[in-house]
Amino acid sequence: MRFLRFPSHFFILCVTGFYACLPLGAAEVVAPSPESTTLAISTDYVLRPADILQVKVYKEEDLTREVSVSQEYTVSLPLIGNVSVKNRSVRQVEEMIRQLYDRDFLVNPQVTLIVLKYAERAVNVIGSVNSPQAVPFPPERGLTLLEAVARAGGFSRLADRSKVKIIRTDEKGVSTTFTINADKLMESRSANLWALQVDDVIQVEERIF
Repeated sequence: MRFLRFPSHFFILCVTGFYACLPLGAAEVVAPSPESTTLAISTDYVLRPADILQVKVYKEEDLTREVSVSQEYTVSLPLIGNVSVKNRSVRQVEEMIRQLYDRDFLVNPQVTLIVLKYAERAVNVIGSVNSPQAVPFPPERGLTLLEAVARAGGFSRLADRSKVKIIRTDEKGVSTTFTINADKLMESRSANLWALQVDDVIQVEERIF
């Protein structure tokens, strides 16, 4: 393995590597408020604890590692130590690792980051649906309220579709409840209405006669 350093007056004019123009500080998509009408679903997967990653550095086999994202949102890599991946996508972490190796150890390294196994991700659909269950949250894409209900067997005949609740708990343990009229939602033509977040609870009440 070759480690090359250059004096401060030596400038490298050509920077290679994937996605070099991406910012490092982007966060996950913000949850919609009850007044929201649409929410775009991110196509760039944001890393989570228990994801298993493969990190490859071109022509540097000694640096190739399979690592798991810790509960503190870090991965440990040779030479550069612990790297925080919190609120960062696969592409952003890939570029950050490339920069860390480039800064002190290698010249213009080419880094590839692959998710080998995704952490278990789900939302819970309970109450007046035909098959209450934990619905898997698809990796690398989102899940809407109506999709989750459909995967739980759909609304039962007693469901009050005008008052469907989404219970969302943040990292500090604070819960927020949104109440949605699913009938009006089904009448709309936008597929992205009420995008869910991992660990949301969808509660469907029964109608009161």
